[in-house]
Amino acid sequence: MQFHITKETDKEAVKYINNELYQFNLEHFPEDLRGRYKEINLFVRNENDHVCGGLIGEICWNWLEIQILIVNENVRKLGLGTKLLLEAEQVARDNQCDFIKLDTLSFQALDFYQKHDYEVYGCIDYVGREHKHYYLKKDLK
Repeated sequence: MQFHITKETDKEAVKYINNELYQFNLEHFPEDLRGRYKEINLFVRNENDHVCGGLIGEICWNWLEIQILIVNENVRKLGLGTKLLLEAEQVARDNQCDFIKLDTLSFQALDFYQKHDYEVYGCIDYVGREHKHYYLKKDLK
């Protein structure tokens, strides 16, 4: 049997690989956590219905992972980021999540997250040669 590696964009192959990992992981989680997956999309819109910021994440197993949280620069300092974060935390609680995890770069929002009780549990130096990549977590229980 021979194998080869291809480099291509193949959405069906990506779907297959994601499903294979999901099925493998199912064997290692308790019954009450199986099948727990939900996309979380929160948006801040202005009076013209224009998106000015948002939070993208997903609930998986017993946590919420925030992948993106951004507020347009011209409306920062109005508390919109805090409102998005608090709404995400409520969504996580409503879905019986035990914790939230996220990551940020040293020039992004580390202080913001720490102000909201997120704790650094890991850091990678030399990101982009001069920055740090922080991994944060907030326990909900």
